[in-house]
Amino acid sequence: MLKLENVSKIYRTTEVETRALDSVSFAVGAGEFLAVMGPSGCGKSTLLNILGLLDGPTSGVYSFFGEDVARASEQHLTILRRGAVGFVFQSFNLIDDLNVAENVDVALIYRGVSASERKRRVAEALERVGIAHRSRHLPQQLSGGQQQRVAIARALVSNPKLILADEPTGNLDTANGEAVMDLLTGVSKSGTTVIMVTHSLVHAGRAQRTVRLLDGRVVSQTLLAA
Repeated sequence: MLKLENVSKIYRTTEVETRALDSVSFAVGAGEFLAVMGPSGCGKSTLLNILGLLDGPTSGVYSFFGEDVARASEQHLTILRRGAVGFVFQSFNLIDDLNVAENVDVALIYRGVSASERKRRVAEALERVGIAHRSRHLPQQLSGGQQQRVAIARALVSNPKLILADEPTGNLDTANGEAVMDLLTGVSKSGTTVIMVTHSLVHAGRAQRTVRLLDGRVVSQTLLAA
């Protein structure tokens, strides 16, 4: 389980103090599919960075699957992040010079996984998202929907406990967006926690619960599905 308790994040310069998150508290169960919504500038990206161990809160407690990580060192956060978190981005973030299989393999190279095990896991991840037949293609040879499938495979290949998806359907047409949502729903049902930032009410409706942010604060939590 993930649990935030009175988490605030303040960015300071010599002249300006910006409160990106203000006493945010909520919990996410293991295997839950949670959508996060809110207008631009409301703190969604900051929240995702803290949940994904890319940044720490200024104050408050963040329990990451039972471990308080709010004051953890960057080295420890990196170890936890590599082992437990997968990221999916709106812009795919694939490496143009690497083919599909190599883009997915990147997620395992720095984890000390043997070459034979990496090959097996990459093939399994590509098969899972239905893109194995494109394993030798370069990203620019794929459609946007196919590129996002590769990005999801890259996030899944390390068998993370948590998937963080930042507007994963934002650059896709309706059909491809629904296909990506089907994949994320399936990931959640398999036991992986999924937290998705989205502006789409339709796609938020595929989650089990929606948290809405405004001015860095949680203004509502809605249970959408059993």
